[in-house]
Amino acid sequence: MEMSCGINNVSAAAAAAVFSSKLDLHVKGKEEEDDDDDGGGVIKSNGTTQNKPIVDSAPPLPAACQTTTTSANFKQQSPEDDDDDQHHLTTDIHPKIPGWFSEDCPIWPGQAHFLKVEKMLFEGKSEYQSMMVFQSSAYGKVFVLDGALQLTEKDESAYQEMITHLPLCSIPNPHKVLLIGGGDGGILREISRHSSVRQIDICEIDVMLIDVYKEFFPDIAVGYEDSRVKLHVMDGTAFLMNVPGGTYDAIIVDAFDPIRTDHELHQTDFFGLVAKALRPGGVLCIQAESIWFHSLNIEQLVAQYRQVFKGSVDYAWTIVPTYPSGVIGFLLCSTEGPYVEFKYPINPINPNDIYGVAKAPLKFYNSEVHSAAFCLPSFAKKLVMDSKVVNNDRVGRSM
Repeated sequence: MEMSCGINNVSAAAAAAVFSSKLDLHVKGKEEEDDDDDGGGVIKSNGTTQNKPIVDSAPPLPAACQTTTTSANFKQQSPEDDDDDQHHLTTDIHPKIPGWFSEDCPIWPGQAHFLKVEKMLFEGKSEYQSMMVFQSSAYGKVFVLDGALQLTEKDESAYQEMITHLPLCSIPNPHKVLLIGGGDGGILREISRHSSVRQIDICEIDVMLIDVYKEFFPDIAVGYEDSRVKLHVMDGTAFLMNVPGGTYDAIIVDAFDPIRTDHELHQTDFFGLVAKALRPGGVLCIQAESIWFHSLNIEQLVAQYRQVFKGSVDYAWTIVPTYPSGVIGFLLCSTEGPYVEFKYPINPINPNDIYGVAKAPLKFYNSEVHSAAFCLPSFAKKLVMDSKVVNNDRVGRSM
């Protein structure tokens, strides 16, 4: 789940210059002070890598990995305690605990997700976002973007495979596919499994992000090795403005958090460009958050997309243990034209086949999981089925 990618206009040359000056490990300054120290592997500004082994004793953890815990002590109230100040929760804040990463993100209010850190591997900041890579004790290597967990080696397949194969297996023989965001390369890896695909365009603005993934997650970033892939280092909206109508069979957007309704990419104009770039009966798939925390946002998104995409609109979900609530959803839309029934894969992919640049068979997706992904709990099904737009900007429910 990539956030804040492909959203600002920048040339490829400018992005390369940013990468040249910005891609530094958090141990680089220490390397200059302690030349004889066994620091971690360093990505040099010229793009080469100095293979210094990462020491077992990790350097001091960033603030995000030095978390706080809270214990609450409740004071027993007597009936005669009427003063407001007698009805307060008293809280003891314990010292920070080193060695743990905590995802305490404003889009997941009232909760935090903790992972034990075995080694810090990378910490850096590009022109667009901050990045962190660490080795966890339970989920392998973990990538964090602006403090929000993006993927782990253990469960990335549940997201990458589903956001890719749900749309591509729902239409016959897709030839041209556009990916906006998804700079980690995992979705590219999954698109490459489809032998019918002839052209794969990816629009990603942050070249530093791409190189960090290539360095630390080669089995995910392997998607860039497919000869059908063409990388466009630029703003996603600007790219779509220059795409002739009806170009793509499928577009996958993995570039932002859809619940941030003020986001540039979230405006109706952007999705109008997406719809225009799709052929009749072409499909869009976009990450659509959790039914447990963002039901009203999902209801609004469904209503908005039904205005823009004149074909079918549906919601699916998958299990990702390291995402808050353990699930994440996808919205799938088709343009007016040949009807698309997303629930039933008409272009099935053999989970045991290895095609393209993927180095292993499918780990999560199969045709049964595809259909099951559209089976929603009753409350979520009602949101999707009953959502409608009122006065063009307010969502209501038909009862």
